[in-house]
Amino acid sequence: MRPDILFPLFADISTISGIGPRSAELLDKAMGRRIRDVVLTPPSGLVERKRLQSISSAVDGDMVILNVHVDTHKPGATRRLPYRVFVSDETEQLELTFFHARPDYLRRMLPEGADVVISGKIEHFRGQPQMTHPDYMLPAKDADQIPKFETIYPLTSGLTQKMARKAVIGALATCPVLAEWLDPAMVAKYQWPNWLDALQHLHAPTSKIEAGEDTLHRSRLAYDELLARQLALALAREHTRRQHGRSFKVTGEYVQEVLDGAPFKPTDAQSRTFEEIQADLNAPTRMARLLQGDVGAGKTFVAALAAAHICEAGAQVAIMAPTEILARQHKVSLEAFLAPANLTVEALTGRDKGKQRTAILSGLANGHIDVICGTHALFQDQVEFADLGLAIIDEQHRFGVRDRLRLSEKGKRGQKGHKPDILVMTATPIPRTLALTSYGDMDISRLDEKPIGRKPIETRIVPVEKMQAVIDGLERVLDKGEQVYWVCPLVEDSEILDLSSAEERHRHLSARFGERVGLLHGRLKAKEKEAIAEGFKRGQYDILVATTVIEVGVDAPGATVMVIEHSERFGLAQLHQLRGRVGRNDKQSSCILLYKGPLGVSSKARLEIMRETEDGFLIAEEDWTLRGSGDLLGARQSGMPAYKLANLDKHKALLETAVTDARLLASADPKLESARGKAVLNLLYLFEQDVGVKLMQSG
Repeated sequence: MRPDILFPLFADISTISGIGPRSAELLDKAMGRRIRDVVLTPPSGLVERKRLQSISSAVDGDMVILNVHVDTHKPGATRRLPYRVFVSDETEQLELTFFHARPDYLRRMLPEGADVVISGKIEHFRGQPQMTHPDYMLPAKDADQIPKFETIYPLTSGLTQKMARKAVIGALATCPVLAEWLDPAMVAKYQWPNWLDALQHLHAPTSKIEAGEDTLHRSRLAYDELLARQLALALAREHTRRQHGRSFKVTGEYVQEVLDGAPFKPTDAQSRTFEEIQADLNAPTRMARLLQGDVGAGKTFVAALAAAHICEAGAQVAIMAPTEILARQHKVSLEAFLAPANLTVEALTGRDKGKQRTAILSGLANGHIDVICGTHALFQDQVEFADLGLAIIDEQHRFGVRDRLRLSEKGKRGQKGHKPDILVMTATPIPRTLALTSYGDMDISRLDEKPIGRKPIETRIVPVEKMQAVIDGLERVLDKGEQVYWVCPLVEDSEILDLSSAEERHRHLSARFGERVGLLHGRLKAKEKEAIAEGFKRGQYDILVATTVIEVGVDAPGATVMVIEHSERFGLAQLHQLRGRVGRNDKQSSCILLYKGPLGVSSKARLEIMRETEDGFLIAEEDWTLRGSGDLLGARQSGMPAYKLANLDKHKALLETAVTDARLLASADPKLESARGKAVLNLLYLFEQDVGVKLMQSG
């Protein structure tokens, strides 16, 4: 239950005096419906007004406060024309312009012959100073009521800054005083104000500097938000470890058979990461580990070794992939790797129906199937395992923390009542900051070496005007019996965006190379996609024209050329993923980045980085620097949290501290029973990280 002291913060904004149902609806669209939503929305900017002695000293574009005399009103000849009021001082005349004006209101606010104080933005038109819709118009005696600094908030159609500010001021007045949840030593070190003072400062800055993101009050609030998120992850981590883990100790015979039967020697990185996984599997606590593999670094082989270890202990392994294509490819790869140990590998996707499905379900329930590969369909209620020991989730950035926890429940159906260990794999190298933010509940291993014998991929940046020369060059590639990927950003032609579509490029290349050109995009049915991907792999097509659907999981070892059209439109991480589809054999491979100029600064920097390095971890960090945290991995789809007060580009150092702080607190006080623990409980609820609270309560 949410603590009583927080009830005022979760009250509806319409409980604030002067905020009616209509205003509450508009505020809901712009900031949120509850008091906490409004007070935790930082201002998006600051208006700074200059108090001037005369109209003649005003500069174009300045927000000014002026004492003036009202001369005349000039209504527009029709309703459509602006209503103008002329005011002046000893130095000059100023024209005030109003659209859709209410004349009676303006005559009341600006009576002819009166001295008034006004505020607004100055613009000059044909030498005449003008001000459109002043934001303040008051009698001269009330001049001190116009603030020099005023916050600006995100708005929606129909919501004014005045209404937004009124809501914020009213909401702040209802905020309770909460016990300090931060370590006193930390508050002293950074000289941070308490939570409520920081909030008051956030909404009432007295200078441009005070409105910045690196002020004491903003850093304090950013840290609160980061700590809440990290504590939820740390509690999830402790929860996983406290649950009935299981030691899968074995002689290592199956793993040795897989190693002896492999067509290559594992890289040092593969050996190192498997040792880390093996240590987790041998320990009595549950494993929760993220395996980050650079493109083509051999994650699947490490997964095969982990599967061999679990199967020797008599348990089963489930591998979950985001697409049917990838699930079936895992089956093919793992079957080959695990054959020397005589292990049974099957695939189960939405496509399996009738007798075949029944047979697979029965094989899982009675333990005849050792390893099952599938999509999220694997975790439906009717899928039962004899004894699920390890769940491997591939391409993790499609699933969030709650999904991981839900999947891990599956092992309860096993006869032993134990929950499975969890290994998450991603082929997207993740910047350290993002890894801490989204995967703080897991230990992290990195596969940062390419398999021995792979040649570096030559990357060239080519203007789209030279496309014909690129197409001519494909003849030579095909003559050598090699294959080509050609990636386009759109499926169909679009009149809005001038990007060549996959369908148009397919028609163009087919005219030259005939039926040996395939087309693959996301709108095809799963069966069609799989047939085309498989056809390309078997060599039925020489060229595969595709959208980014191939980024995950189309594997054709014979492909040596990757052409990416409109490469300036892609993010670095995506370009790196796509390039990694080639260079999977011992032949020289190349990647051609076709771009349409002129290139912006960041597009140019992205393409240059691609040309200079193949190190996915370095590329991920550069991508972070270029694009900033908000845009990385497509933040919304990645399960990456949306922060309101913290800016990961500015508050990276605070994140590192929050991780350490949260993990120490979660291990020392997992039930949050200490004085600080009870205060921290308010923090978790305040920032809606109650997934941490639920885990804590569930033991």
